[in-house]
Amino acid sequence: MSVPLRSGPSSWRRAGTVVLAAARGPAARQSADGFRLLLLQRAQNQRFLPGAHVFPGGVLHAADSSADWLRLFAPRHTPPRFGLGPAPPPQPPFPGLVHDDAGAGALPDDVALRICAIRETFEEAGVLLLRPRSSPPASREPGLALPPPPGVGEWRSRVRSDPRHFLQLCEHLDCTPDIWALRSWGGWLTPIGRGSRRFDTTFHLCCLRETPRVEPDLTEVVGYKWLSPSEATECFLSKEIWLAAPQFYEMRRLETFASFSALYRFSSARPFDITEKWLPIILSTADGTIMLFPGDELYVEDADFLENPMSTDKKTDEILKEGKVVNRLVPRSLHLYELYVSLLSNKHVYPENFDASLTARL
Repeated sequence: MSVPLRSGPSSWRRAGTVVLAAARGPAARQSADGFRLLLLQRAQNQRFLPGAHVFPGGVLHAADSSADWLRLFAPRHTPPRFGLGPAPPPQPPFPGLVHDDAGAGALPDDVALRICAIRETFEEAGVLLLRPRSSPPASREPGLALPPPPGVGEWRSRVRSDPRHFLQLCEHLDCTPDIWALRSWGGWLTPIGRGSRRFDTTFHLCCLRETPRVEPDLTEVVGYKWLSPSEATECFLSKEIWLAAPQFYEMRRLETFASFSALYRFSSARPFDITEKWLPIILSTADGTIMLFPGDELYVEDADFLENPMSTDKKTDEILKEGKVVNRLVPRSLHLYELYVSLLSNKHVYPENFDASLTARL
């Protein structure tokens, strides 16, 4: 097995995403299929993941870490973290990883990325994850999206043209972005083979006790679906939607929760600073590819794997039979992935194995 040297430094753009989960109703919160996840369909003319169904989110803008947010959060919420809790520990750097948005803003990265994700959710889906300035951040129940105010369409156009208008919208509504409703969920870095656009995306989970109204912007986003994790898997396998590998992996993680209540309890119990961010490694086999994730016995953390795949002369099934400690995804076709995971953790939820032979039951 070989690991080619990378040809030069990579550059990633920071981005924030919201995994938005909503209960279907009070009675559904305890049921086994009691929550749905918002998936937005990207337009076919988009350069990154055209046509895919994705979670709301987008690229960090300088406006998301502007010092002007300090006065909006004041006086109830004080900087630098506005009551989010201790700062997350520094993440060990990936070899050769360089961000093209270098330069610290007035807000900590994890605060700015939450504001980014909330802003993008409004731009793409018209959902306002805001909280009145006078209300405390602590809550023992899932939150609610703010009902769309009069003139919200005009505000949305302004925010899309210039993200700095999002702060002005919050001032107009006397609200702050509900950064406390977004819990740390994880993150993904774009692997090789996805073109020149590479993203370092932080994933957040937000649980809502009611399903908000969604209005796609019809520019970047052309449609949407509220699907349970199992429904999303079925729609993917039946070619009704397409999911990129990280979204498929996250769907399988979310399917391990038996109810909306269980998902909310888990996310609420996690400190804000617990997160894992993954850079997949592509292993080229003699007849296909395997996507390796941290913890897998073949995952190489200290090699120059950013620009080129690892390679082996063995076939995919040979590698799969040999694996003992695994965390990997095998793309058998555009609409068929297999997952193999043997890792256990008290802090991280891993998906159950998903083998192609099981699809006949779906």
